[in-house]
Amino acid sequence: MAHQQQHLPQQPPVQQPVQQPPLQQPPQFQDPGVPNMGMAGGTPSPAQGGAHKPKRVYPGQNMDSSYQDPASAGGFQPANVPGIPPPPGVNQPYPGMNQQQTMDQTPQFFVPGGDQGPNLGQPAPGFQQGLQPPQPHMNQLTNQMGAMNVGPGYGYSNQAASNLSTVALMGVAPRVLDLDAPPPTINLPPNSAITDSPHANCDPSYKRSTLNAIPSTQQLLQKSRLPFGLVITPYRSVKEGDDPVPVVTDSIIARCRRCRTYINPFVRFVEGGQRWKCNMCYTLNEVPSSFDYDPQTQQPVDRWQRKELNHAVVEYIAPTEYMVRPPQPLVYLFVIDVSYPAVQCGMVATAATTILESLDRIPDDEGRTKIGIITVDSSIHFYNLNATSGEPQMLVVSDLEEPFLPQPQDLLCNLRECRSTLESLLNRLSDMFKDTQAVGNALGPALQTAHKMISPIGGKILCLQATLPNLGVGALKPREDPKVLGTSKESTLLQASSAFYKTLAIECSKTQVCVDMFIFGSQYSDVATLSCLPRYTGGNTFFYPAFTAAKSEDALKFAHELAEFVSQRIALEAVMRVRASKGLRMSAFYGNFFVRSTDLLSLPNVPRDQSYSIEISFEDNLTIPTVCFQTALLHTSSSGERRIRVLTLALPVTDSLSELYQSADQVAITTLLACKAVERGMSSKLDDARDALTNKCVDILGVYKTHLTAASSGATPNLQISDNLKLLPLLTLGMLKHVALRGGSQIPSDLRSYAMHLFSTLPSQCLIPYMHPRFYSLHNMPEHCGTIGANGIEMPMTMNLSSERLERSGLFLLEDSQNIFLWLGRDAVPQLCMDLFGVPNYESVRGGKMTLPTLETDFNRRVNLIVGKTREMRRTPYFPQMYVIKDDGDPALRLWFLSHLIEDRAEPIMSYHQYLGHLKDRVSFNRADHHDGFSFSSFELFRLTTIITHTFFFFFFLSTGQ
Repeated sequence: MAHQQQHLPQQPPVQQPVQQPPLQQPPQFQDPGVPNMGMAGGTPSPAQGGAHKPKRVYPGQNMDSSYQDPASAGGFQPANVPGIPPPPGVNQPYPGMNQQQTMDQTPQFFVPGGDQGPNLGQPAPGFQQGLQPPQPHMNQLTNQMGAMNVGPGYGYSNQAASNLSTVALMGVAPRVLDLDAPPPTINLPPNSAITDSPHANCDPSYKRSTLNAIPSTQQLLQKSRLPFGLVITPYRSVKEGDDPVPVVTDSIIARCRRCRTYINPFVRFVEGGQRWKCNMCYTLNEVPSSFDYDPQTQQPVDRWQRKELNHAVVEYIAPTEYMVRPPQPLVYLFVIDVSYPAVQCGMVATAATTILESLDRIPDDEGRTKIGIITVDSSIHFYNLNATSGEPQMLVVSDLEEPFLPQPQDLLCNLRECRSTLESLLNRLSDMFKDTQAVGNALGPALQTAHKMISPIGGKILCLQATLPNLGVGALKPREDPKVLGTSKESTLLQASSAFYKTLAIECSKTQVCVDMFIFGSQYSDVATLSCLPRYTGGNTFFYPAFTAAKSEDALKFAHELAEFVSQRIALEAVMRVRASKGLRMSAFYGNFFVRSTDLLSLPNVPRDQSYSIEISFEDNLTIPTVCFQTALLHTSSSGERRIRVLTLALPVTDSLSELYQSADQVAITTLLACKAVERGMSSKLDDARDALTNKCVDILGVYKTHLTAASSGATPNLQISDNLKLLPLLTLGMLKHVALRGGSQIPSDLRSYAMHLFSTLPSQCLIPYMHPRFYSLHNMPEHCGTIGANGIEMPMTMNLSSERLERSGLFLLEDSQNIFLWLGRDAVPQLCMDLFGVPNYESVRGGKMTLPTLETDFNRRVNLIVGKTREMRRTPYFPQMYVIKDDGDPALRLWFLSHLIEDRAEPIMSYHQYLGHLKDRVSFNRADHHDGFSFSSFELFRLTTIITHTFFFFFFLSTGQ
């Protein structure tokens, strides 16, 4: 059938989601340099030219026009929600469409490499996106607030309490579009800052608080049950279009003489501007004499134009008093496994080629960058790169009991001076070991000698490991026992099996040496043990299960991530401290670092976009209108300058519970809870971590019901929460269903350990899609999607994670910042297959891991742009691989894809709406019978019920004399 081209009509208005209550406005300090995550910049391809081409309509099978269902062109199909009638005007299913033509909805969790049990999943009940949840009557809410004496606290206007918007959770699909909404507005008291600059308060991409209004007392915080902490990404990447961090170049650093706070936009000048009052401890300090003078022009300058008084994120060039030695150069020491498994899987050849091609990208502004290479199997091989002959010389050390450096110098060389020798070695490396039969690996001794080599300078050890270390100190044994998986003893597999690696990591941290692990796992790799090295040295872990370079997609992923990683401009020999206003202190730290003292974090390296979470506790009640948190990162830049990056965040203080809930940031709360859950799961049991997450959700919902709704006690027909927290139960369920935390005996400990590492280090902008993937419909997306718009590439609208969204003739994309899945329905029309994949029909499409071809078709260009945007908009070096999932293809891949649809039921975990019902029952039970807010786990409830039953029967038989 000849195809035709035409412009499809826009989506019918009746199928648009019902208007939700307006979002709170973004903070006034929002940095315009931070891109909108929904639409980032992009460069139009020459073929596209920025013009919109007519959208192709694909001839259907047993239908009139395209594979796009006319009834679904506007988005989602109507669903019958118990107790809620369908919205008026929503179209019924397309006339003549086969009602049996629906997906076989059998989602079940899947982990590649694990044995799958019976498919016991079932889809979640259907819910119409955009239905307006019932709202409490405003008069009732106002009267209720008045009865509770809930009034405005510090930093809010008089009508702040009435702005608390309560929404119902049950009977309506979660509004996933709001996951990308900005955090609640920070409402500081008037004149809190000395400047009107929109950058006076910290941008949330650098630092955000779980609460944007701070409780005045510990009692109020405990009453709210809300987590209190900070999520900090101090070295966030700056991409094209972002504003760079302002740099103060005159070496004038004004600090409080008592608490050492850096001057910032929230201090106060007194005594005619001669002194300034610290906003942390309120000590009066002298203004430096040269503060208003430019030494370069030798002219007075306007104080109010200084960067540190107008920007919350600022960087100082540190003078010599901030140095204990000259700034260290960049040092890269590669420790490469060259045993038989590493050579056979192609890791060695891929690594050598990637390093060779990345030499020009390694930062080397001042010509001081040093580089070295160690290869290891059953022996340790060093390379003299400064040989007079111009050829690299191999030096072999076979003594693994007392490994030593074969010569004191020339094992590390200047990148510019030894460039030709280094290139010669990298060109030969894969051939040097191609015939090896060595299966042993002495990683421990190799790391010891690597540490000896660079410890006088400091630097970065990049370890590429494809074999479980089995020789010398640090030798490991396979310890994964399928009988332990899914039991209370599973947490032992998530802990390090050898103390050697943690001890070595601490020694590395003391000498400013960072270790990064690239682990290639054809079999058990013990990621839990090997990841100790990056955890305590500020490094990163990359994991490539079942890696083989014969698959171009595997080689591309590793090469891209290694090249991006070595080319990053990172911070070196850093220490980080977070200061807070009097009455608050930092109580717990989560992330990759070593705690040198009670509040000083040692970071030999600070990678780009790595996140750190800090829990905060009270030392005393707050009697001030605002509190301030200031993060100082003293580091050496990749260009060799000693610098201090300062992040300042000011927040109002409140004594109102309603304002506290109104200010809660669900994204920051989720990030902090994920770190706490990982810590709990590793140190105790995974069951305890899962119970803690649900208990926290029950506590928050229970407090809101008791104190901020009309139904303060007893059972309630619905769950209610403030609008800004409405997605917290969904995100909690996403954590419970994630590989990092979910139960079951089919998840290899290596995959779980790696997922836990990502939970602890990913910035919020990547962590949220990692636990709640983004889901798009591509076959019926509007014609502007996948084209270059004013804000970059236009993305389709995200959909709810439910198999009810799938269509047999559709094409869907799902991404979780680590992988990209393309789901192709079994009834996809031939024209779609030809335009996207270049094959004549559905049967000819190859499923599994693949690279999308580049074709001269409009639809292919649009999908490729969307895939490219998806990979680009996550601020990490990770490169998501693409998998094509055919509806009737590989069952393992199919189940893996469906396991990401977290709103569906998959044994033994409930669907989203079942989970809400479980939370409602828990809230009703806990609040009706336990007004102190104590919440029980499911096991504790069972045990309590058993004790009560046994006590009843004991007294019954005692009274009857039996």
